[in-house]
Amino acid sequence: MPKAPVPDTILRLVDNFNRNLDACHSSAYNEAQLRQDFLNPFFEAMGWDMANKQGFDQRYRQVIHEAALRIGGTTKAPDYSFRIGGVRKFFVEAKKPAHDLKHDIGPALQLRRYAWTAKLPLSILTDFEEFCVYETRTRPKKTDKPATGRISYIRFQEYPDRWEEITGIFSPKAIQQGSFDRFAEAKKGKRGTAEVDAEFLKDIEHWRDLLARNIALRNPRLTNRDLNFAVQRTIDRIIFLRICEDRGIERTDSLQALLNGTRTYRRLFELFFRADERYNSGLFHFSTEKGRAEPDEVTPKLKLDDKILKEIIGNLYYPDSPYEFSVFPADILGHVYEQFLGKVIRLTAGHRAKVEYKPEVRKAGGVYYTPTYIVDYIVKNTVGKLLEGKPGPKSRPLTPAQASRLRILDPACGSGSFLLGAFQYLLDWHRDWYEKHGPEKHRKVLYQGPGGEWRLTTGEKKRILLNNIFGVDIDSQAVEVTKLSLLLKVLEGESEETINYQFKIFRERALPDLSSNIKCGNSLIGSDFYEGEQQALFDDEEQRLRINVFDWEDEFPEIMKRGGFDAVIGNPPYVRAVRLTQEKQFYDRRFRAAYGSYDIYVLFMEAALHLVRKGGLVSMIVPNKFLVADYAKQLRQILLTEASLYELADLGRCRSVFQDALISSAIPFLVKGVKEVKLNLKILDDETAGKIASTKSTEVRCSELVSPEGNILVYQDHPSRQVLKKIRAAGEPLSRVALVRTGVMGFEYWSLDRWISDGNKGRRIATNSYIDRYRLLWGKKVRIYGRETYEPRLDPGCSLLSQGTMKMFASPKIVVRGVARRVTATLDREGIGILVAVHAVVGRKYSNEFLLGLLNSTLFNWLHVVQFYSARIPQGSLRYPVSFWANLPIAQIDKVRGSDKARHDKIVRLVERMLKLHKDLPKAKGQTKTAIDRRIKATDRQIDELVYELYGLTEKEIGIVEKATQA
Repeated sequence: MPKAPVPDTILRLVDNFNRNLDACHSSAYNEAQLRQDFLNPFFEAMGWDMANKQGFDQRYRQVIHEAALRIGGTTKAPDYSFRIGGVRKFFVEAKKPAHDLKHDIGPALQLRRYAWTAKLPLSILTDFEEFCVYETRTRPKKTDKPATGRISYIRFQEYPDRWEEITGIFSPKAIQQGSFDRFAEAKKGKRGTAEVDAEFLKDIEHWRDLLARNIALRNPRLTNRDLNFAVQRTIDRIIFLRICEDRGIERTDSLQALLNGTRTYRRLFELFFRADERYNSGLFHFSTEKGRAEPDEVTPKLKLDDKILKEIIGNLYYPDSPYEFSVFPADILGHVYEQFLGKVIRLTAGHRAKVEYKPEVRKAGGVYYTPTYIVDYIVKNTVGKLLEGKPGPKSRPLTPAQASRLRILDPACGSGSFLLGAFQYLLDWHRDWYEKHGPEKHRKVLYQGPGGEWRLTTGEKKRILLNNIFGVDIDSQAVEVTKLSLLLKVLEGESEETINYQFKIFRERALPDLSSNIKCGNSLIGSDFYEGEQQALFDDEEQRLRINVFDWEDEFPEIMKRGGFDAVIGNPPYVRAVRLTQEKQFYDRRFRAAYGSYDIYVLFMEAALHLVRKGGLVSMIVPNKFLVADYAKQLRQILLTEASLYELADLGRCRSVFQDALISSAIPFLVKGVKEVKLNLKILDDETAGKIASTKSTEVRCSELVSPEGNILVYQDHPSRQVLKKIRAAGEPLSRVALVRTGVMGFEYWSLDRWISDGNKGRRIATNSYIDRYRLLWGKKVRIYGRETYEPRLDPGCSLLSQGTMKMFASPKIVVRGVARRVTATLDREGIGILVAVHAVVGRKYSNEFLLGLLNSTLFNWLHVVQFYSARIPQGSLRYPVSFWANLPIAQIDKVRGSDKARHDKIVRLVERMLKLHKDLPKAKGQTKTAIDRRIKATDRQIDELVYELYGLTEKEIGIVEKATQA
């Protein structure tokens, strides 16, 4: 293909720069002139809307021009931020041409610190004379050279010849077509790559260790609870002040000055006391004030060694720090803290501090942070809809006065990611409304920034925060982190001058006290927990603090009197209730959704409906098992009778929304007390999950997705529903024609630990991994009770199992996998034992061989896909609950009628053939193996055809089944 012509603008810029080289190199020629004369037109020629001529609102303008804010001789923000759809893609740092960018380490390190902190893969350093592209995923170090991370270096004379190369990566069109991301991935550093959140987490965890050990050592009377409070609050305060410094709100290097001299902790507290005067935040609260919570009387009295504090503070400044806090994303800070809060400090008997995982985190396998795109999607479809005046037949957009009455709640707020997202959405909406309705008329709440853009005043941001945002969490440290994140959001765009002016003129401190908005307590348990049999617990202080009862009517009386909150959003904890022994008794009495072996997220969903007003909205990201799981059947009934689903996003086809978590997710959106409305259904996969907000939805009626058993079947279209209806009509439940039960589980399972081992004596035991279609994979390495084994057997002397279980073991039966990529079953004629995640089917009305042919057929695999795909785990396997097997519709065979009997007998013969073929297959080689493979496929097809005939499926209906199972 011929090269695209180089724009005349570029040719003129190159010529102009060349003719004026000496003038451009003079000390009088500054960055502002360079940007105006060369860089702005350069990027305009690339297709960027540098001056927002398209009139996009502030959220979506393509280029953000940062003010030349200089503190201590260094710029505190990159010169340009280039964005697509409001998402930042790369920075450009401009330097005047007098700099030697190729050999000077300072500008390169500065750019890399900006971009690495902001989690950007690539960014540009340029003075127009030189154009340097850097890979910015590698942690910057003070020992780096100017060329470290530099992947492209272009002189201005080369621009015409390399224009296609430049625009092929950095133009808006190239980014939208994916070229930028592909190039960034190809240039990703193979060594030394480290994400900023992972590195910052390591650092603050190290600070926690240092502080915990030293404070415990120097303050021997300190309690465990006070130690955790002191360490957390000290870290929060230091981070807050350091971020304020880089944003120009606090005097630069005020913390760094503490590195000189002694009495470091006392001098640090002088900064904290001054911050208390300026900010009014609960983060700094040391004196009694009317209407406020009790002040902090713990940390001012502590003893702390200078060496510890100097190490922490020293690592927050260049050159030892790789972080540029002026661009540190709020969601990254939340991500880091979410992980950080997964551990707690414990004092040993010798008053030494030990940091360890919280029990609930250890059991859950870690802390899982909600991705920003999920937060944004939920906020837009709850808070956004409320601001549009929806739901309602006569919806009208709200005014700021009406919006001030909205109350948004996250009842398990964690580090505050959902509340931060909701607050940001409200800030953007208010700013856009004022700008649209005449910014000059709203000078009390708006001012113009350095680039001419309109911004909300600090007072307006505080008003919105206090009016609209509410949160609760059982963890006091999480509550403080949520407050910290929200307070930093209030201070975005402020400077030391605006803060001081506000205090001087209005005697108004810069930040609100959020103690009435963000509270610590147990969202699920009220003070009635202690009634009756729980009364003895009331005297146990440790238990009281752990349970942390919370009465909504007392804590938020005005909101609850008016009917509740307007929206409840969040990501509730996923914890099996059986692990919470004391709480479970209360849950079972209090919540209708407490059914079977439930997880407490179902209780949070029920509670959310109670906490929201009639017509209010609820949305939480939860495991998509709630759509079909037995334990969630009561919850589904509550949701479908007391609310209406208006949107549902299923992420069952995504490998994992939460990194490393074996959880598939769904996001329901509910409106309380409203009759059924049209439901927007989204089925997401790995490719579309990140673009969830813009992914098209299918409009259906919720009632069309509800099965006779009350499951919500999202993977069915109308033709599939008709086929399913036909199959059900032609059969009767498997539980009527066979015994269906699961393997040994629960207490019985754990009691067998010492009775099961490798050997040649006793009954062979099959786990989920041993079962394949038409065969058992004996000799395969598996783990049972944390031990590796190849052929586990049950000791003949074991007498722990019930008579019914032993009878089931001894019976000829079908054994089926409880977790697999497709329906997988085989025949057991030996009398093996089965454990958790393996089910047994013992034929009564029909033979095991006939039933096995049905279970392994394509049709029965399809039955699971359309009914239980929402129980899929991210790695691709499906969970097969015993209720699925029990309800499978088995074709009713009339053994008198010739055609039915012939099909039945032929299926039995084909199954016997399959069992033999699969037995012979492992020993076969070469052409023999190929021949057996072909016979297996042909026999499978024959069984499928007979099963289709049994249920009377047409060619069109067979096509629906086979298309779905192939996908």
